[in-house]
Amino acid sequence: LFKRAQDAAGQAQDRAGDLFDKGREYFEEQAQRLTSAFEAGRSAMKEMLLAQQQSSDQWAFYQAKVIREHLYRAQKMRLEADLADRAPAAAREKHEALLKKLDEEEKRYNAEKKDIEKDAKKLEALRDGFQARDPYFLVGEALLQIAIVMSSVSILGRSRLIFSFSLILAVAGGLLTINGYFPLFQLPFFHGGH
Repeated sequence: LFKRAQDAAGQAQDRAGDLFDKGREYFEEQAQRLTSAFEAGRSAMKEMLLAQQQSSDQWAFYQAKVIREHLYRAQKMRLEADLADRAPAAAREKHEALLKKLDEEEKRYNAEKKDIEKDAKKLEALRDGFQARDPYFLVGEALLQIAIVMSSVSILGRSRLIFSFSLILAVAGGLLTINGYFPLFQLPFFHGGH
């Protein structure tokens, strides 16, 4: 009888040791996933902010081009009025050459602002892409943190139910993190109606 009790206690210790070993390995894996999710989220946020800043810079450059275009247009219109009203024949040639140059500058600024607008819209699209990915990293990271805590609790309490729950959270956190890297699905409540 004593021998049976010792064998049963030894088997229970072996099972507990297995749970501790599995729990430790699982804990290490989740910590690695958490680190990956954290770094990816930070990177996505930095890229989003950089794209926003570059987009704002492009729109400011666009506005400067529009102002210059309007200035050249106004100068051209004024010169046209002066030319039509009272330009003597000798000054007329000079005014027409200046008028032609102002017209060319206006057209150049108009073409440049179209290129700048395209660049600004590309940067806005890039920003929007990173902004859409960021919530998946954030929630994935939170779920992985909770999974790590729950796995620690399951080890201390030797509860397979809590361990199973931590596995579910870890899988959900891992899927959301993967979706942050490679958008496979879209959850509507993550995008705030965008």
